[in-house]
Amino acid sequence: MTDLPSGTLGFHASGVVSAEDYRTALDPALRAALAQHRKVNLVYVLGDDFDRYTVGAMWQDVILEQMPHDMWGRVALVTDHSGLAETIHLLAFLFPGELRIFPLAKQSDAVDWAAGIATGQGSASSD
Repeated sequence: MTDLPSGTLGFHASGVVSAEDYRTALDPALRAALAQHRKVNLVYVLGDDFDRYTVGAMWQDVILEQMPHDMWGRVALVTDHSGLAETIHLLAFLFPGELRIFPLAKQSDAVDWAAGIATGQGSASSD
């Protein structure tokens, strides 16, 4: 995603998300953002064109948990995949940053909330 506020990264996942996607897109962007900002805010969109995660991608998610917990600011998950959103909502307490889930129709609210511009109405929260 482009044209996001400073300190906020955005990704749109489509199709099958693999470990290679993490290594080539997400990881380098996170490291670059951390070089410039104390905390990283993230908007992660799983739209209608998202299919699934590979086992390798799920493992990369586990590896992200090993990054310093104080690096995470706000994470906005934007999706209409209700089963995935419910699962993440149940596990939100495990996430080191603040997490909210937004429907696709509220993507702009998600960006504003993640960037600290507004308090969009997400459905799940964890501190």
